Amino acid sequence: MSDAHLSLDLLGSSVAPRRGDPAPCATRLDRPAVLSAYTKQLFLGTSSWSFPGWEDLVYAKALPESKLSKLGLLAYSQHPLLNAVGIDRGFYAPLTRAQFEHYASQVPDPFRFLVKAPQLITDATMRDENGKPGALNPTHLDAATAITQFVAPCIEGLGAKAGVLVFQVSPLPRAWLSESARWIARLGEFLRQLPQGPCYAVELRDPDLITPRLMRTLAETGTRYCLSLHDRMPPIERQLRALDALNALRPGALIVRWNLHQGLRYNAAREHYAPFNRLVDEDLPTRTALARRAADTLLAGQPVIVIANNKAEGSAPLTLQKLAGAIAEALAR
Repeated sequence: MSDAHLSLDLLGSSVAPRRGDPAPCATRLDRPAVLSAYTKQLFLGTSSWSFPGWEDLVYAKALPESKLSKLGLLAYSQHPLLNAVGIDRGFYAPLTRAQFEHYASQVPDPFRFLVKAPQLITDATMRDENGKPGALNPTHLDAATAITQFVAPCIEGLGAKAGVLVFQVSPLPRAWLSESARWIARLGEFLRQLPQGPCYAVELRDPDLITPRLMRTLAETGTRYCLSLHDRMPPIERQLRALDALNALRPGALIVRWNLHQGLRYNAAREHYAPFNRLVDEDLPTRTALARRAADTLLAGQPVIVIANNKAEGSAPLTLQKLAGAIAEALAR
């Protein structure tokens, strides 16, 4: 048996590499030794895995994005720093149980997925072919649709590797924001109808919705607030204060999506940071605050999952390397 096959068997993956498949690199990116005690509690990952610019960071060599998209997850999951990943593609169209099973079969245990719910469920309005909002969406926060199109296939396909199921709510119509209490009540009713067991989280794009009423609703339904580090959202310190209100009512996991650098729009960030192989705009205040909260959460016995995007600082793997070091320092203090 080859060394490659042996290492995969030891990690518990059911898929062996083939000649020409992406291979993990002998990377300088690793977890600090102090974090080895939190292997099943601290999950760090990127929002996807298909970036050719990650040569010598995640992959041994540059390969086409199309090949990495289909075959890169197996190599990604062998990386010593990365034990989680986001699945964003289901936001645009629901994925099947078979698709989720395929993802799960490629990664070891413990490894966790953070999965975004389809916009079919989370968008308040329908989008045209250019992505612009139009008529109201009849399946917005419809529990039956969420269960059949998202929750059931995700849980049945990923099993224990389904870390967090995130409902990212796109910006609501302005008229709805003026009556936010009504929408929050609707959100609560939706969450109460979902099957118990999975870890659910709500991510927002409207700062006005971050209210004590929302936190009470999340606490009552056993749902987590997903910190969205994004240009549309307040800085991390304000969101952490909101999370404190939730934790006072119902402690739980720290769930973070470090999406986008403040002051940049998504397309501008993509052009500015490509090919995503170096840190361009380091965000030290965010990193420091996040590391301290992650350390506190770990010491409290709660899990932490952080999913980083290339558009946060320029390179998601390097963002996570710096964050892991900062968490280790915070724990040491």
